[in-house]
Amino acid sequence: MRAVFRTTIRRFARDRRGNIAVIFALACVPLITVVGCAVDYSRATQIRAKLQAAADAASVGAVAKASPGFAAAGTMTSDGGIPAGVTDAKNIFNANVANLTGYTLNSVTPTVVKSGSTVTSTVAFSASIKTMFLGVIGKTALTMTGTSTATASMPLYIDFYLLLDNSPSMGVAATPADVTKMVNNTSDKCAFACHDYNDSNNYYNLAKTLGVTTRIDVLRSATQSLMDTAAASETYSNQFRMAIYDFGASSKNIGLRALFSLSASLSSAKTAAGGIDLMGVYGNNDSYTADKDTQFSTVFPAINSAITAPGAGTSSAPLKYLFFVSDGVADEYNTGCSKPLVSGGRCQSPIDVSLCTTIKNRGIKIAVLYTTYLQLPTNSWYMTYIDPFNKGPFGPSPNSEIADNMQSCASPGLYFEVSPTQGISDAMNALFRKAVADARISG
Repeated sequence: MRAVFRTTIRRFARDRRGNIAVIFALACVPLITVVGCAVDYSRATQIRAKLQAAADAASVGAVAKASPGFAAAGTMTSDGGIPAGVTDAKNIFNANVANLTGYTLNSVTPTVVKSGSTVTSTVAFSASIKTMFLGVIGKTALTMTGTSTATASMPLYIDFYLLLDNSPSMGVAATPADVTKMVNNTSDKCAFACHDYNDSNNYYNLAKTLGVTTRIDVLRSATQSLMDTAAASETYSNQFRMAIYDFGASSKNIGLRALFSLSASLSSAKTAAGGIDLMGVYGNNDSYTADKDTQFSTVFPAINSAITAPGAGTSSAPLKYLFFVSDGVADEYNTGCSKPLVSGGRCQSPIDVSLCTTIKNRGIKIAVLYTTYLQLPTNSWYMTYIDPFNKGPFGPSPNSEIADNMQSCASPGLYFEVSPTQGISDAMNALFRKAVADARISG
């Protein structure tokens, strides 16, 4: 009997079949914990991704051009927080998580700040997500946080000072066809529509009778069109201000003349531009200027004084751009002339680039539209005094000093030449857009 009992005990001790169940039971605890962690973290990650997407939408939306915060930034004269942007960011965040469940939002903290010409939006959030499996090891909730930041560059404020050459040379016919029509209808084969107050039969009136379009006519309509382009390009209603100047109404009162004082009313500027007209003279070799009517050496220092110091492009300190439209040839009394004097100190020469350099050295950009000085082979005065430095056909070249100097007058990238077959209006609008783009890059 004792032998049987001992044998039974030895068999029980050697039997391993029941250990499988024990080992499995013991292994289930960590296995379930690992699987539970994966499930809980996967669910938490999905919820966090949706919260992060909401934060991204809020930060970007709060600085969008159409947003209340961006609009409010445009009215600020100093840096600081933008409450309207904070409210907008929070509303956008809440709208994006309206249908999201399975979490508790602890906080959402938007900040929207203007610094210089940059608006920055930051949206931070914190949320708690209840666990289903991690409670086994005492982890009843997971905390998820996230941050999203977006920036936007504010449109820069720019003051444009238009300096429009309305001297008699701008009375030249605007196209080769118009030149031919004037030459064929004048006894001296003249393509200039001279505005002579002493002669009611002057060529200016003749051009109007013939339906000839002169450069000053095109410049007038082009300037009006420019105001429409500027208005359509604004992000803020007062982003661009315009001032319009010419060289004077007549030789009797020649000099810088303000046709329109600096103002953000572009519709008023357009109306004022309708008054752009050719400078009048009082006969050939008149007693006021003796035909010296393009006085760059006087006009440029005057416009330099009229332009106040440029700023950083804010509403209180706009950037400054001089928008210069001319055929680029001086006709003035100047004994320091770069070309041989005609008589009595009369200087006819390409524009003196140093006049532009003085202005650019103040941080003022100059955009130049060169209305190509047409070659007039039937005009003896032109052939004698102008043609020697106007050999190039159209476009800057070593043989066209006028074009070369006009390009040197312009700030880099802000030069445009319009040939007789091109439209001045299109060129002015294109140059304006280049100036605005240049301001964004430079600013």
